[in-house]
Amino acid sequence: MNAAIQKIEAMPTDVQREVLDFAQFLMSKKFPEQKRKMVKQGWAGALREFKGQFTSLALQKKAQEWRV
Repeated sequence: MNAAIQKIEAMPTDVQREVLDFAQFLMSKKFPEQKRKMVKQGWAGALREFKGQFTSLALQKKAQEWRV
């Protein structure tokens, strides 16, 4: 790896930029970035009237039942 770095350092600056661009291209090809999706939380606070009736654990269990 040191030999590659030494060769790149010996290159003119414009060629170094090309090498960097090519390396970034290869990385994006091999390891594409996953686009992050923002979680919509429009439902936040929708169950506030049940706050005194259910615990969060009870609601989690109910949600699991509903998914099946």
